[in-house]
Amino acid sequence: MAKGTNISLRDQVIYCVYVRSQTEEGTFNSIAADLGRIRAMGVDIIWFLPIHPIGVEGKKGTLGCPYANRDYRDVNPAYGEFKDFKHLIDAIHEYGMKCMIDVVYNHTSPDSTLSEEHPEWFYRKSDGSFGNHVGDWTDIIDLDYDQRELWKYQIETLKMWAKTVDGFRCDVAPLVPLDFWREAREQVEAIRPGCLWLAESIEPGFVRFIRSMGLTAASDSEIFQVFDMAYEYDTRDAFDDYLRGHGALSHYVDLLNFQEALYPENYIKLRFLENHDTPRICSYLENEQQLRNYTAMLYFLKGATMIYAGQEFENDHLPSLFEREPIDRDTGRDISSLLQRLAQVKKGHLSCADHFWGEADEKHDIAIFYRQDDKAKKLGIFSLQVESATVKVDFPDGVYPNLVTGERVVVENGAVQCIGRPIIISANL
Repeated sequence: MAKGTNISLRDQVIYCVYVRSQTEEGTFNSIAADLGRIRAMGVDIIWFLPIHPIGVEGKKGTLGCPYANRDYRDVNPAYGEFKDFKHLIDAIHEYGMKCMIDVVYNHTSPDSTLSEEHPEWFYRKSDGSFGNHVGDWTDIIDLDYDQRELWKYQIETLKMWAKTVDGFRCDVAPLVPLDFWREAREQVEAIRPGCLWLAESIEPGFVRFIRSMGLTAASDSEIFQVFDMAYEYDTRDAFDDYLRGHGALSHYVDLLNFQEALYPENYIKLRFLENHDTPRICSYLENEQQLRNYTAMLYFLKGATMIYAGQEFENDHLPSLFEREPIDRDTGRDISSLLQRLAQVKKGHLSCADHFWGEADEKHDIAIFYRQDDKAKKLGIFSLQVESATVKVDFPDGVYPNLVTGERVVVENGAVQCIGRPIIISANL
């Protein structure tokens, strides 16, 4: 595992913000007024999608994609000035939260500062022109990390930002050499001790595809040598298959169990129901009670919890990365109080030292998960199709408060009556 990784990150709740979509104004200054509401949901870390200027050449949509970065050392003028961003970070810190920014180091826009000043730092196609290895990324060109001077520039940039922010979410981190990230982390640590490092690790199929072209693609096991946290894309295909009615719940649960044996003991996965690259969870679910079960399960899973802005308002439309589509706050629905309660359960009753295992009741679409440390055993029962059923559990008989709803939960003869609402209970050892 990465040297210096603190497993207390498993207790953290991360809230992801796309400045363009977070408010009607879409500016740094307008977000400051929203911080109290965000903090009240139990959020510890705010992660900003890329805040840098966006390239014009080859841009997608009206406004371009934030992942087509034009200048690593500046902010998007549509969002405000650097001083506005600094004031926003100061306000985040005043609320007791930390901040991560998105780092897009695999590529830049075709008209980036680096492509103009250092064209020798870029990958070239056979005809000598700029290009990229993933064909559908038409608005970007790939950097060439065989150029050591590029390493120096990129690390100096990270050190510059580390004077202001608390960490980095690194876009498609496996496509950038692991030794680069290792050196970057070591140097940034001198500027920002305890800096947070989140890798957008990639799907196993994507790893195989990139490697088949003779290119770098680090597996999650390799990523954990340097990064504190990694995406859970290793289980995402199974989750999506179940969500769409194409796969078995047990397959997803089996992969979660496999993570416990596959990765270092102190591994930290970023757990999410949705992000800026996936459909909204509410575009799949049929009712509020389903959402409550999925959301409670999210917080019970072992790892850092991520909420994508708008999820609390049950948005079912994913904002375009290429246009300005503010999140919808007028849905008439708001699960902020549930998120607040689940954050309290996560921090107050689940332990960052817990072991985790699970099983699936396929007949009733119920996920049954356990967490345990040397002080307590915790049980989570999540009825993903809101079915009622008697569930067999490995848990001491007794009467327990449901930490989600406050209702009484009776465990009798190793069984619990599930009535379709999420259940989390804890028994002291």
